Amino acid sequence: MTTGPWHGAHVVFDQLEGAWDLDRNIENQATMTGTAVFERRQPDVMAYREEGRVRLAGGKELDAFREYRFERAPRGFTVFFNEAPPRVFHHIELERDGDAFAGLATHLCSPDVYDSSYRFLADGTFVVCHTVRGPRKDYVSATLFKRRKAR
Repeated sequence: MTTGPWHGAHVVFDQLEGAWDLDRNIENQATMTGTAVFERRQPDVMAYREEGRVRLAGGKELDAFREYRFERAPRGFTVFFNEAPPRVFHHIELERDGDAFAGLATHLCSPDVYDSSYRFLADGTFVVCHTVRGPRKDYVSATLFKRRKAR
């Protein structure tokens, strides 16, 4: 079985470094296209920043960005909100799933719950999906990341 450029759960973290094109769909609410950059800060720490153009279901467009901190963990990584002190969003432990590596996590953002999945595919892309349920939020956000080509 091939796993493309990922080569194993233990090296996925290192393979994230660099620039990615992102394409996000938030069901029945919005789409976003833009870029995401994983920038190495320390051997086991990367800053993540995404920015792009959001198009709301009604047609309005706006610029948006988001930042996180990723830290290497055994068999995966931990994602922290970009705040001081750092607060855990979720911990992803990767396992082989066919020709991909995948991990799941849940985050309580009281009173809503985020069930998240990461899938690192053999073609070198990866998908992050957040299913958000609760009294304030009810949607699925799916983002496809493709390695950014040199221009």
